[in-house]
Amino acid sequence: MTNGTSGTGALAASLSEGPDAPYIHAEDLFKIYKSDELEVVALRGLDLRVARGEMMAIVGASGSGKSTFLNILAGLDQPSAGRITVGSRDLLTVTDDDLVEYRRREVGFVWQQTGRNLIPYLTAEENVTVPMALDGRSAKFARERARMLLEQVGLIEERRRRPTELSGGQQQRVAIAVALANNPPLLLADEPTGELDSATADDVFRVLTDLNRDIGVTIVIVTHDREITRRVDRVVAMRDGRTSTEIVRRAAFARDQHSVADEFAVVDRSGRLQIPREYLDTLDIRRRARVTLGPDRVEVRAEDDEERAAEGARR
Repeated sequence: MTNGTSGTGALAASLSEGPDAPYIHAEDLFKIYKSDELEVVALRGLDLRVARGEMMAIVGASGSGKSTFLNILAGLDQPSAGRITVGSRDLLTVTDDDLVEYRRREVGFVWQQTGRNLIPYLTAEENVTVPMALDGRSAKFARERARMLLEQVGLIEERRRRPTELSGGQQQRVAIAVALANNPPLLLADEPTGELDSATADDVFRVLTDLNRDIGVTIVIVTHDREITRRVDRVVAMRDGRTSTEIVRRAAFARDQHSVADEFAVVDRSGRLQIPREYLDTLDIRRRARVTLGPDRVEVRAEDDEERAAEGARR
């Protein structure tokens, strides 16, 4: 199997080695879409690290760049500049042949729309066997593995049903089994519960959590679900094509053994810091801010009225 690590790919492989190296590493990543009269910058120097075996989520408003980043991770789109590696594979310089290999064996994808995940005239079991058949696996192997995966997602009894005979949540669980058919180390999910009610969404996230724990697959979820912070250990928010904040859930050693979510602003390697918009509005910070270094903190304050008046006079 080609690993795509020759040339610049070899550099990516060397940088990804070591027990503490991130499995996914995006650094100063840009994606620019161009047409005849329009240029749209979807990613603007994105920095993000994801550990091997982590289950995390990316949130953000429409146009923040989160779906663009997920498509790059899936091998469905290629970045314009920067660095993006998954394991030892450099997705900026990958060849077309390696990209096909990557999409077939190293990454699984679950779409929000169930119609994009499943073939309607095939049963649940037959849908799960399709990726393995395309990869040259024997029918016996594909059938046995399909049944094992359907057992893991709690649908072995429904294996002979077609998608129209399954609920929305069941269809998404079959889609997860399809995405894992070729045993990829990375599973991506784009709004996997966007069309489901909260109880059914809980079932889908429970399956994802169990798979993450049991087989160690790395899971990255893009979602608008406001409940995501209680379902994963890390949530990264994106704004204007960059990461802006992270919410990290940690255990609190108290009597009730609950968890506590800490929110952090993200500082990239150039020292850029995205301050939440509501903070800027509250402090009336506009074009400039006064930044001072304290003994144990950095303070960000709005310009005072005299400074603004002086700036206006200079103009």
